[in-house]
Amino acid sequence: MTGPQGTGPLSGYRIVDCSQIVSGPMACQMLGDQGAEVIKVESPGGDPVRGLGPRKADLSSMFIAVNRGKQGLCLDLKSPDGLAVLERLVATADVLVENFRPGVLARLGLDWPRLQVINPRLIYCSITGFGPDGPYQNVRVYDPVIQAVSGIAASQVDKEGTPGLVRHLVADKVTALTAAQAITAALLRRERAGAGAPGERVQVAMLDAAVAFNWPDGMYNHSFLDDAPRQVPEYGAQMRLWTAADGQVAIGALQTAEFSALCRSLGLESLADDPRFQSSAGRITHQREWAPQVSAEIARRSRAELMDGFVQQGAVGGPVVHLADVPNDAQVQHNRICIEVEHSPVIGRVRQARPPARFGTPLAAPGPAPHLGQHGRQILAALGYDAAAIAVLVDKGVLKG
Repeated sequence: MTGPQGTGPLSGYRIVDCSQIVSGPMACQMLGDQGAEVIKVESPGGDPVRGLGPRKADLSSMFIAVNRGKQGLCLDLKSPDGLAVLERLVATADVLVENFRPGVLARLGLDWPRLQVINPRLIYCSITGFGPDGPYQNVRVYDPVIQAVSGIAASQVDKEGTPGLVRHLVADKVTALTAAQAITAALLRRERAGAGAPGERVQVAMLDAAVAFNWPDGMYNHSFLDDAPRQVPEYGAQMRLWTAADGQVAIGALQTAEFSALCRSLGLESLADDPRFQSSAGRITHQREWAPQVSAEIARRSRAELMDGFVQQGAVGGPVVHLADVPNDAQVQHNRICIEVEHSPVIGRVRQARPPARFGTPLAAPGPAPHLGQHGRQILAALGYDAAAIAVLVDKGVLKG
């Protein structure tokens, strides 16, 4: 049985995705985009994200985005028969991914030693909020909690210095990226070790991923331990949007050549030649001398006029694009980022972002996300269950969808 993305670099690998919400599903979705066959296993209640935000039938746009191209299997894992199906499926897999609370899978009888017996070559990726143990292990976790504890919220201060949240699932998504990369690395190590090499357990805590993600810029004043240099303004505090005649733009001038290009694009050559502004430290120290002039020139121009100047001079800059307009942005269109995926007649077409990495051999187009338990009968048939056995599981309520 092969998945819809059968031509990518991960073609031939099977992933059993027992995760829900975003972190685990998105990690598996990225691996599926790259060719792996992904079977999403859900409980009878379904992944909660199926009902989050705009939706048609049992498919929300968020669910589709992080579960596209997967096959859907709905099992009652609290029943011995359901657990037996999962064990048989795991025996055929290369990777198992779950993000249950610590200990849940073990209480079902599938701890790591048991999984190693079922499939010695299995890569088992366990995603948790705070980690498998420790003082917070019993706390339920969602993205804002991790933003709070990791320091991300403290990096988003307002003018009064009050922390705030990034208004998207940054902790979930960076955990997904971390998990996908770690799974690929584990598969690579297994393959390098040769036939018969054992798998391994990979543990990814959302807190760990978020702290590491926030560290380079968010924590740069808290890194030196011996003879620490004086602290400088937080990197994020230097970031702002600038008001143009018809909206806002973002600019940057970390390097002197970039500051010079920005000034030339605005007709402010005198600022570019000012010795006070010939270093990053100087520009920070004397920001009150150059920023008002830059601000005034930006305010006189439309975003299109500013972009013409940025392109001509090679400056750092870009317009603030409203969400509804992102698919129509010139560079977004040029990169062909937005794609349309055909679902069922009930769902119709769904617009999504294509897999961001480009390979020498183009990836196959992503497939639709599964309805709850949509492929259950086919998956069990491929595992060796005959029609009568499948019918029994349906009658017992073990196989649903």
